[in-house]
Amino acid sequence: MGRAFEFRKGRKLKRWAAMSKAFTRIGKDIVMAVKEGGPDPDANSKLRAVIQNAKAVNMPKDNIERAIKRASDKSLGDYKEVLFEGYAPHGIAILIETATDNNTRTVANIRSYFNKCNGSLGTSGSVEFMFDHTCNFTINGEGIDPEELELEMIDFGAEEVFTDEEGIHIYAPFESFGAIQKELESRDIEILSSGFDRIPQVTKELSEEEVADVEKLLEKIEEDDDVQNVYHTMQE
Repeated sequence: MGRAFEFRKGRKLKRWAAMSKAFTRIGKDIVMAVKEGGPDPDANSKLRAVIQNAKAVNMPKDNIERAIKRASDKSLGDYKEVLFEGYAPHGIAILIETATDNNTRTVANIRSYFNKCNGSLGTSGSVEFMFDHTCNFTINGEGIDPEELELEMIDFGAEEVFTDEEGIHIYAPFESFGAIQKELESRDIEILSSGFDRIPQVTKELSEEEVADVEKLLEKIEEDDDVQNVYHTMQE
């Protein structure tokens, strides 16, 4: 198994622990997808992907439909995706993806978390290069040979394919998302969920006390409503 498998295994238990946080995140994803490509999932591949993810975390159908309808309201403010970079204590690089309708508020909040936890907020590009930006798909593996699928998906950018109890997982570079999504849909393969990750190229092992220092900062960041994803180089 490769880095994508190990990364997924390490994050699996922590991801979206609070269901309300998952719903908030997906609600913002719906708004951004509708603003970008319209409210019709058949004509908006990004919205189709978000709806799949909503179903994967058991978001009620009524909630999804309300979010799409609300996002279609021209008076509703838009969210901007903003990336923050910095260092936690003990030299751990942190990358933070946010979706915000008030960048001034978000910058102030993120900076305060770093300051309170002995970290440092960096400039654009200061740590992003330490992570590989990838896309991922989880599909229904019933009747599908993972090894055969991997050979076929290589032509569309797939770099790693593996299975677990949730299904078959496909990882590829960020820019391969559209090609893989289109190919899976053309084959009528059920996509259970999809998304993007930033996989650290190198991780650092810390002592228990050092891990606690980093976790303190990560918890503050993850609790912020504007934060969508947090990535770091601490070994899990």
